Amino acid sequence: MSSLKDFAVKGDKKIKLKQFATAPDDSISKEKIIRKTQENLEKMERFQDRLYSEGKEGLVLIFQAMDAAGKDSTIKNVMRGLNPQGIDVYSFKQPSGEEAAHSFLWRAIKCFPTRGKMAIFNRSYYEDVLVVKVHKLYETAKMPNRCKQGNVIERRYTDIKNFEEYEYNNGYRIIKFFLNVSKDEQKKRFLERIDLKIKNWKFSSSDLKERAHWDEYMKAYEAAINATATKHSPWYVLPADKKWYTRYLVSEAVLDVFKKIAPQYPELEEDAQQRLQADRECLIAEDNSR
Repeated sequence: MSSLKDFAVKGDKKIKLKQFATAPDDSISKEKIIRKTQENLEKMERFQDRLYSEGKEGLVLIFQAMDAAGKDSTIKNVMRGLNPQGIDVYSFKQPSGEEAAHSFLWRAIKCFPTRGKMAIFNRSYYEDVLVVKVHKLYETAKMPNRCKQGNVIERRYTDIKNFEEYEYNNGYRIIKFFLNVSKDEQKKRFLERIDLKIKNWKFSSSDLKERAHWDEYMKAYEAAINATATKHSPWYVLPADKKWYTRYLVSEAVLDVFKKIAPQYPELEEDAQQRLQADRECLIAEDNSR
């Protein structure tokens, strides 16, 4: 069975998306994977409690993918056991007027959690080197001409890489997931959204328009991953045709970064422990005075 490292991209070498499978091997047991996922979720819950109580590091999980790759369901299922007080979820859609009037990283920066918490980005600032690249949206952006000349996207790669290193140096870890769905599986899921009334709301004609640019998007994802993957802020290119396997690998990656953070419950100083003992004695004395 493939291990998590087989899907990790850390910037030490260039990758081709075609090298990565979109589905698990037939030899992999679905029942075993689902069981291991549940075990991981239980471990994640305990780690998150320590992360929150320690308050030293923050964790940001970024999910990027083509439409119908399973971002929403992956987030829902893998994060269901975590304490909602310690996690924030943001969905990055088309920028609002206010967001478009700022630098492209602005709307993400203000969503970063306080240290001790986690944040999940359903899409992210990477849209500005993906959809913006495919449709050349920067050409009509309300910016000085100097900002729209030369290789705009390459400069944004540099900005992103520097930004993520900056956040790492300030106590944050960022891990990024590309849910690698096949074009055939996307078609199947689109048809399901059309055929099932309870899923009609998930489908938009604009989804088909974006599907027509599939090859351009694959090149854009490949370039973005190669340009921004680092040891501190890696990408994981995960097979997404089988959601149960995707969820398992995401849980493996989150558990792996938790182990690297190794959060601990805070230990009180000696004087604080003495006050704690005194408070305990006061509570016990209440019972004795009745």
